Amino acid sequence: MSESFEFKIMRPFGPSIAKTKIPKNLLDKMNNYIDETIKVKKKINKFDHGPYLAGDVTQEFTLEKNFVEEIGWIKFLSNAVYEWIKKDTAKEISEFRLISTWIVRQFKNEYNPIHTHSGHVSGVGYLKVPNHLGTTVQKNKKNNFGGHLNFIYGSQMFVNSSSIVIKPEVGDFYLFPNYLMHQVYPFKDTNEERRSVSFNAKIDQSIYDVY
Repeated sequence: MSESFEFKIMRPFGPSIAKTKIPKNLLDKMNNYIDETIKVKKKINKFDHGPYLAGDVTQEFTLEKNFVEEIGWIKFLSNAVYEWIKKDTAKEISEFRLISTWIVRQFKNEYNPIHTHSGHVSGVGYLKVPNHLGTTVQKNKKNNFGGHLNFIYGSQMFVNSSSIVIKPEVGDFYLFPNYLMHQVYPFKDTNEERRSVSFNAKIDQSIYDVY
């Protein structure tokens, strides 16, 4: 039986994207853990995940298995995925197998190029976001996508969008299928950290494999 989640299902193109919230108690425990972990170089080196990820950012490291179990992070992820799949497909998953969950610490001028994930389902949530994500070179520019998340699917056509740009907000969590392309734009004019948590997991093969 899952927890109650408030979900927003977005379908800007083919696959859906679900939006929910990371509970504040989880948010605080995660940030406290990270603040302490980054002080221990030996520990950071042990869990360094950077070589296996696409981003050109300051630091990426996996979360310890016992930690994510103790604070209820795996339970949150499995329940969120359960609700998303049920609301979107009317099917109930019976399997949730976490492959990995990791932290991304991004600072000014750093970025994450277009990429996809492994597994069946993925997600990203925001633990810290700079108060100001910088300015644009052109002063009268209408949009500033610095530090924003960009999902991409298919190609731009008549009455069909191929991308959606999302401004990161602390506590927001997005779920999406592993194959959905996405990227994170660089930001500037600040020394503050943009901190996020991501995951990859597998669910019932019979539900994932629609064919």
